[in-house]
Amino acid sequence: MSAPKNSPPDENRQEGFRRATIATLRAMGGTPEQSVDFQGAVVGNRLPAPPAPDAVQLPYLSRSMHDREIQKIRGAADAAALKLRYHKSGLNAQFPEQQAQEAFNVLEQARCEVYGSRHMAGVRANLDQRVIQQCAEAGCNRMATKDEMPASMALSLLAREAMSGEHTPSQAGPALEAWRASLSPAAKNALAEMAVTQSDQKAFARAITHLLGACQLTELPEEIEQQAPSDDLSEDEQPSEDEAAVPQEDHQTPAGDDPDEEDGYQPESGESGITGETETSSDALDSPETGSEEAAGPSDQSGEGTAIGGGSTYKAYTTRFDEEVGAADLCDPDELDRLRQQLDQQLVQLQGLISRLAHRLQRRLMAQQQRRWEFEQEEGIIDAGRLSRVVTNPTMPLSYKYECEMEFRDTVVTLLIDNSGSMRGRPIGTAAICGDILARTLERCGVKVEVLGFTTRQWKGGQSREQWVKNGRPPEPGRLNDLRHIIYKDADTPWRRARKNLGLMLRDGLLKENIDGESLLWAWKRLKRRPEHRHILMVISDGAPVDDSTFSANPHNYLENHLREVIKRIESDRNTELLAIGIGHDVTRYYRHSVTISSAEDLGGTMMAQLSELFTPAGQRRVR
Repeated sequence: MSAPKNSPPDENRQEGFRRATIATLRAMGGTPEQSVDFQGAVVGNRLPAPPAPDAVQLPYLSRSMHDREIQKIRGAADAAALKLRYHKSGLNAQFPEQQAQEAFNVLEQARCEVYGSRHMAGVRANLDQRVIQQCAEAGCNRMATKDEMPASMALSLLAREAMSGEHTPSQAGPALEAWRASLSPAAKNALAEMAVTQSDQKAFARAITHLLGACQLTELPEEIEQQAPSDDLSEDEQPSEDEAAVPQEDHQTPAGDDPDEEDGYQPESGESGITGETETSSDALDSPETGSEEAAGPSDQSGEGTAIGGGSTYKAYTTRFDEEVGAADLCDPDELDRLRQQLDQQLVQLQGLISRLAHRLQRRLMAQQQRRWEFEQEEGIIDAGRLSRVVTNPTMPLSYKYECEMEFRDTVVTLLIDNSGSMRGRPIGTAAICGDILARTLERCGVKVEVLGFTTRQWKGGQSREQWVKNGRPPEPGRLNDLRHIIYKDADTPWRRARKNLGLMLRDGLLKENIDGESLLWAWKRLKRRPEHRHILMVISDGAPVDDSTFSANPHNYLENHLREVIKRIESDRNTELLAIGIGHDVTRYYRHSVTISSAEDLGGTMMAQLSELFTPAGQRRVR
């Protein structure tokens, strides 16, 4: 039923959004007759009717329809739809303890969301944003200890991480890390079991019971307790943290048990979800995602190493000494100010050239975001150009028009800069300047930018190599150096707050060796967690991976082969556009989309030209 023609535009827009949301929820949930209510919804001048007992309750939507309200409703609708499709109420477990029952319910909801959104990037983005909003509303950043965070919230976040292979959002706060540190080996085993059984609700419920028992939230039944892994097992007998984080999405599901097969539901191409655009990424993350690919935890003392990358023989001997650190944490504020001043002095020399290129890129981006008019509408502003039709033929209806924005997909750009010793001098200074101007330019156009750097903590191996030597130098140990991944500017931090950090690249002693494969994988994993529709990853490097201590104990092409594997995997991801710029080094043999420049002075122009080409509409791009 259409809205009355004399309804205010806001009401029409609100009603249209409600109907689209309800229709998409029913389609995704496979329940065409599902009752859906919005909290506080008023129809005309009547008070809202009491909701039906089985109705899905969605958050309040005001007439102004703020972006935050829309995002909240999309996340809630996608979560409800996936529970309708993937949850069978007859398989619920009952616990006498209220805390255990609450935890069970949220863990089952997490299973439906993670498993159900595995092939739908739009839905996954909505749900990720929903988790971030829930953490913010609960005040997780202010929770410092384990006792301050409810068990249901902590276990839900840890379970999502185990099932999806993606880190929890930073908004989860320090209390979640306290929970993570307190997990017993039995609890880690239970999380791994949940990752493996996420497609089987009954088996997943047993895994939840194991987890709740390991966390002492409930009493395990005697027969389960006998099967549960003992906390007293030796460290060598327990699975590593990396193994516990692997969600085995490629396990065999018994015929007829896949909910997608029950009613012939198949997601369509594009990104699906309550987004207004029912697109879905049909092959998004077809290969199983593994938490170990991010080198999330240290390997054990046995020297067997930690596998990095699905299906790859590449591994790190230990990840215990790796670090991901903010630039401001690597030096004191006074030194950071001094380094920024030094960078500003270098900026003067290149300011003119790069600024002109940046303005050209900005004009191209803004041109794509201009507004346009929709004509022949039933409401809006009277179209004066078509009034003559009414004069000549009074039976003709009035024609209206309204202004709307052209479609411009929200975008995030990650700039990954090689911080190795060979970049010292002019190359690293130019890279820092270009990162600075690029962040400023794209921020003005509404495009978020993340600036990252990668190097190692020591020359020729650090504590990783010392550990290897102490353990008797076992053969083929894998990577033997301590990684240092630096966040100069994350995507959500405004340029003005992060500008000082970029000066850190000029610090003496920061630039050491470069292990490109793991660093590229780290940057890609961060990029994939972003809710934007378009992801661009630009790499700036001046050479192949180099780490003397790894070379000395492994085949000479060990790091290079892993870099090729990572690049191949990222380039096969439809949601990521990867391009590389090599300074004095041919990177075209690694990257499909790349360019090589002879000197650092050409970097600014090349960066802007490459990005400008990416932001050119597909039909107008030059064929390479």
